Amino acid sequence: MSRRVVVTGAGILSPLADTPAGLHEALCRQQSALKPIELFALDGLGPRVAGELRPFEPQAYLGDRNLRPVDRTARLLLVAVQRALEDSGWTAEMRAEREVGLVLGTMFCSVRTIAEFDRRAVQLGPSYASPMDFANSVINAAAGQAAIWHGLRGVNSTVAGGEASGLLAIAYAADLIRSGRADALLAGGVEELCFESFLGFQRAGRLGDLPVPFDVRRNGCALAEGAAVLMLEDAESAAARGARILAEVKGHGMGFDTSGGDEGERAETVAGAIRLALEDAGVAAEDLDVLSLSANGSVLGDRSEARGVADALGDRAAARPATAIKAMLGEAPGASGALQAVALLGTFGDGALPGVLGLESPEEGFPLAGVAAQTRRLHHRPRLGLLHAAASDGQCCALILESTLGSLQEGG
Repeated sequence: MSRRVVVTGAGILSPLADTPAGLHEALCRQQSALKPIELFALDGLGPRVAGELRPFEPQAYLGDRNLRPVDRTARLLLVAVQRALEDSGWTAEMRAEREVGLVLGTMFCSVRTIAEFDRRAVQLGPSYASPMDFANSVINAAAGQAAIWHGLRGVNSTVAGGEASGLLAIAYAADLIRSGRADALLAGGVEELCFESFLGFQRAGRLGDLPVPFDVRRNGCALAEGAAVLMLEDAESAAARGARILAEVKGHGMGFDTSGGDEGERAETVAGAIRLALEDAGVAAEDLDVLSLSANGSVLGDRSEARGVADALGDRAAARPATAIKAMLGEAPGASGALQAVALLGTFGDGALPGVLGLESPEEGFPLAGVAAQTRRLHHRPRLGLLHAAASDGQCCALILESTLGSLQEGG
């Protein structure tokens, strides 16, 4: 019999806030994280706004320890992990006695470090290639650095599934706990904003100057950066240590569209992942109270996601209240799904669901009646929420969280 998996804490670092409560408040105010890029020169490239973390002073969170061996991606993660450990009550003494692991999702992780390492070697000669940079030039460097820094002696794994990576990491970690292979795992995602990732998205035609999810005018996403981590634990172990339980991971489903961008096949992949999640969780589509969607302003991505969600849930369930927080945050590839999960915990807490900033005119025949431009306070505090994350290369993941909080009074 599989074990129950619960959420006992969360830590984030985002362009809008550095606490889960602060993130939820900013999203409900519909505060935009998008601003002119200052981290790097654009050299005449396209859209000039992004969800940039500035100023970012890791010493303010981590103290005066030596940060030279870790790059920006790892520094973002170190902060989020520390805050998740603090939020869940996992002290250094406890971690010395019991194993805590880390499952991390990321799309690019060390791409800026790799580029810098290569650039120095090519332009200045091999003797100028930094050994310190080389240590961070693998995709699992951030997860390894976080384990060393925070004394995480359990599973250490990195999941690279494009923009779905963060939610995929949470799903994989939940499976490890359900199967008895781990008792406590930090799970989530991280991504830094850098010239190299920006250039890649720009050349792929994925960036737009009107990144409004589901709007007929949308023409691409805006990039962002950040880190978000949940503490997942076996329910019995968490109860035994007196942990505060925020939510339970009920189930998940995954899929991969191999068509290379066919709208119908992409929609069916989305629908298949959601059906698997419902089956795994043992719930019906009608049981869902709220939806958190992956839409980021992509013309194909948003349309196929909406079709897939509607196909999987049916007309009635597809009208459930829904949000797409990338309207405010932008697309922080590996971190986005985990940021969605943290934001959903906020909605579980007070029943407020962020609106989709800038949404004016959905496409004709748009099937998700529960998507709204304005923030709403729901009549009942939601109990079951569906998270969906999709990657532009075909990966998708659906995950169902159940709130452990009571219900609001009607109209509350």
